[in-house]
Amino acid sequence: MKFAKYHALGNDYLVITPAELKNEPDSNMVRLLCHKNYGIGSDGILFGPQKSKSCNFGLRIFNPDGSEAEKSGNGLRIFARFLWDTKLVGNEPFTVETRGGNVSCVVSNDGKNVTVEMGKVVFESLNEIIEIENHSLTFCAASVGNPHCVVLSSKPTPEQARRYGPIIEVDPRFPNRTNVQFMRIIDRNTIQIEIWERGQDILLPLEAAVQLQQRLPTNLDYATGISLSTCLEDTCTFNLVNLSRQQ
Repeated sequence: MKFAKYHALGNDYLVITPAELKNEPDSNMVRLLCHKNYGIGSDGILFGPQKSKSCNFGLRIFNPDGSEAEKSGNGLRIFARFLWDTKLVGNEPFTVETRGGNVSCVVSNDGKNVTVEMGKVVFESLNEIIEIENHSLTFCAASVGNPHCVVLSSKPTPEQARRYGPIIEVDPRFPNRTNVQFMRIIDRNTIQIEIWERGQDILLPLEAAVQLQQRLPTNLDYATGISLSTCLEDTCTFNLVNLSRQQ
């Protein structure tokens, strides 16, 4: 089986095309391929390009535990670059269908920049309280096509993410489970975060998580649409547009 492996901000994915598999990958195959010791090792699998009735391409995204994700900012940037590398797209914008909605992508600057229109951030709740181990944690639930729970913390640590992340991930308020981010607001332009990703573990920054938290420090009352323009290695630029709020 042929595959490609890319990373974006250290978040690595395997790209497998349907031509390489007779059947779509099942959960056992996904877990084995993503295993760091017994498989190839990956934070997930991008299975595509597939046919789509609404977009130029279709994409399925699998977490390393075998579950399927709705959307991934890093995953979409990697998939867009893979399409460019394999000459399936050029410098013109194109669209990708995911379980979390359709997105628009463009690869520019000789492949060095990838821009993904992730869609509108919808805040489903603000300043809710969750009680865990006699601790009251304040969180905001939001979505960019996939679920996120942003917990306000005075001192986010990897230990905090590992301890509380898996508990919050399966809280009944999140029927499809959720990604969890622990965030400290340093000032209006700076935040510190630790991330527990649904179906994975503590991670390097997730694109969708960073997008949500870029917005949270400036105004917890509003959501925004986000255009993500980035180099695959280490630089991201976020454009915040189309302010709105779900009532």
